[in-house]
Amino acid sequence: MARPIQISPSVLPADFSRLGEEVAALDEAGVDLIQWDVMDGRFVPNLTFGPDVIASARSYTTVPFEAHLMVLEPDQLAARYVEAGCSRLIVHAEACTHLHRTLDYINGLGARAAVALNPSTPAAEISHVLDLVDLVLVMTVNPGFGGQKYISTMEPKIAEVRSMIDRAGYADTVDLEVDGGISAATITGAASAGANVLIAGTALYKHPGGLKAAVDELRSLATAARPPAA
Repeated sequence: MARPIQISPSVLPADFSRLGEEVAALDEAGVDLIQWDVMDGRFVPNLTFGPDVIASARSYTTVPFEAHLMVLEPDQLAARYVEAGCSRLIVHAEACTHLHRTLDYINGLGARAAVALNPSTPAAEISHVLDLVDLVLVMTVNPGFGGQKYISTMEPKIAEVRSMIDRAGYADTVDLEVDGGISAATITGAASAGANVLIAGTALYKHPGGLKAAVDELRSLATAARPPAA
């Protein structure tokens, strides 16, 4: 059975002075989960959300939170983000000295572990940790900033990861996420390559019809574009 299409916002374009109200509005718009882009100023050249900020918004919605940890040494921070209410933690293969150990540690915290790949990182880097994750994230921009242009040449890599997941026997349990430049103009390519979790930021917040119209449009386009189940 194919994994369901899920639309998730990145809250980077949100009004940081009223994050509680912002996540409540995203809930009302019908998103499936909310992603927090956590940046440390070291792995990527930007600083964003600490665990206390995320915790302060947790009571405003029941939609699941995931933390995309664009940080070095994620093991040192993981427990704090789980305590803040994130049910999934995504770590970068490039940031982990011992990726298998880090993913196992996150699972041991009671969260779901996931792994991300930067555009230049080969898909094969995560082929031996699929048993430890419930999601693989293929970055379609270089991480660190919102509003970047979608890298369409990542679509063969998305397809490669999708095939890798399916061949390993995890088609029913492991999601494939894409993040970076997702909009009405690009979501068809990502979904047709095999992605089922689509992260959007700027495209949601700048949609002329508002958040709900943006979510509905992206979900419709992704559902129509996804390949038939094998």
